[in-house]
Amino acid sequence: MVEAPFKVDEDVVAALRNAVRDCSDRGLLYASKWAAELLSSVPPSKRQPEPPAVVPTLPDFHTSTPARSRTPPALSFAARNILRTDAPEAAQRSQAHEPSAPSLQGQSIDVLRQEAEWEAHDVDRLVMAKAFMEAKEFLRVIHWLKPCRSSKATFLRVYSQYLESEKKAQREWYKLEKTREQPPEPVNTSLHQLLELVSNATDPWLLFLKAVFLCRLSRREEAIESAILSISMYPWNWSTWVALGDCLCDGDELSSLLPLLPLPASHPLVLMFQVKTLNSLNSPTDNELALCDRLLSEDFFPRSMWIMALRGNVLYYLHDFTAAEGEFRKILAIDPYRVDDIDILSNILYVTENTTALSKLAHDYLAIDKDRPEICCIIGNYFSLRAEHEKAVKYFRRATQLDRTYLAAWTLMGHEYVEMKNSHAAIEAYRKAVDVNRKDYRAWYGLAQAYELLSMHQYALYYYQHATALRPYDVRIWQAQGMCYEEMGRLREAIECLRRALIGADPEETVIHLKLAKLHNDLEEYAEAAAYHRRIVEVCRAAQKPVPEWSKSAVYVARYHIQHGGGDLDLARQYLLLVSTSNAEEVNQANELLRRYLPAATLRQQQQNAQVRAASEGPPVA
Repeated sequence: MVEAPFKVDEDVVAALRNAVRDCSDRGLLYASKWAAELLSSVPPSKRQPEPPAVVPTLPDFHTSTPARSRTPPALSFAARNILRTDAPEAAQRSQAHEPSAPSLQGQSIDVLRQEAEWEAHDVDRLVMAKAFMEAKEFLRVIHWLKPCRSSKATFLRVYSQYLESEKKAQREWYKLEKTREQPPEPVNTSLHQLLELVSNATDPWLLFLKAVFLCRLSRREEAIESAILSISMYPWNWSTWVALGDCLCDGDELSSLLPLLPLPASHPLVLMFQVKTLNSLNSPTDNELALCDRLLSEDFFPRSMWIMALRGNVLYYLHDFTAAEGEFRKILAIDPYRVDDIDILSNILYVTENTTALSKLAHDYLAIDKDRPEICCIIGNYFSLRAEHEKAVKYFRRATQLDRTYLAAWTLMGHEYVEMKNSHAAIEAYRKAVDVNRKDYRAWYGLAQAYELLSMHQYALYYYQHATALRPYDVRIWQAQGMCYEEMGRLREAIECLRRALIGADPEETVIHLKLAKLHNDLEEYAEAAAYHRRIVEVCRAAQKPVPEWSKSAVYVARYHIQHGGGDLDLARQYLLLVSTSNAEEVNQANELLRRYLPAATLRQQQQNAQVRAASEGPPVA
């Protein structure tokens, strides 16, 4: 069966509208905001407004009973699904997945009818609980929902218990700050108890919580199973997709998971999940860039700021900083008050050393909200670019106080301490970053550099190996690991690392070739060294670079062929003539080789050739 191309239609619009309400009702504000942003990006022609409530015309006289609206209130998740006993039509018409993947499904009609009755009975307590949750009064939510039986009430109660236990764990963790008793991260001792409460869940929202708890307990396979089951019943809860992504460690695991999802490969949720997960693993490719372009096409969400930010992140990780900055500028033109991902733009401006633009960005966003970790990160980058490292550390630390899990701030704080030559403080900051997310290569790489500053190369090597495992094609990390091996005197391993660096390097790269040539020369492997020097000469000549940039390599190649048995005297002569007629420092060396050594080598080669010919012709006939 050929998979039909997916297009956003009225079914998707309806699903997004429901997701905004359903997620908001359950306190999943991030998922609700995500769905709302996505909904607003759908072209107006496809996004017909919902029918307004009919306002009745009142007579001139007033009665004691107000007239009721003819339009019923928005249906709850359970009530809506009673009207739908099968999977959504849009999903059915395009669904194509592996036989082992669960299909889109819903709960039985009897269960949904019972849930709708319970929700109707609990409606006043649910409204009150939602108000308490928005005020972050989680203990009151738990107290008032105890008698309620609906799955929605159970979700709010268990989720509030989880949030309250997280607050308690953080308080206990901060009490132990700067002591040896403080664990790497807050320990929530209630997770097992919370998991018991949802262990037999069949509701998609409770299955989402089950996936979160299992993931926190490092039971990844069970968490993935629960998340997929939740998605099969309610695909548009983005928080479930985030929980699923948190269970994955690398791109290979993602590739093996995609066929198991209950949605076709062309579904926008699958595409967004793929790009978002690879961004979080710092390993997107040009393929993910193409997926973003597809998601921003007219058939999907052409003005989605969330997808634009996703695309900007891909370009940032691909080091296309100009295009990435342009993408974030588009977002600012649509919504100048959007804070999400704005720290990535500040990183781009920092890397490109655009002080003026970074200063304006910091000033504009400081006026919006000085207590957002992303904005503290912008200000920290601004001070770092001005080499005011103490002030930068202050703002990065403030960001971590606002959000302990804000990985970028810990890593950038470590960078600042490295600049201040405070290796021990840098190591502590990088360790905090690793504790937050062990899948981020930047913290491991930072730890390695900090230990190298302390000349503790064995420790540095350990952390470099972690970083290269996460980023197997990162040229910079392989180069650093090779230099670490060189400092330890392990030249063979250094050569292997630099050869790995060449796999992902630019074809016109010369620095790594020069380093490899030096290492081979140190090992007295002159043929290999000459081969790398010759490559440097060829690349530079093809790029029409001036002779002084490659004269040293040209002289080395010539010397190898003249003095170390290379034998290609024509090539040696060609290189030496090019150098001798230039303004390079090696002119005297080239002239000396041409005058003193090349004629002798030529004569020696002629004699050897004559001896070879004589031996092949045999002894003279008597």
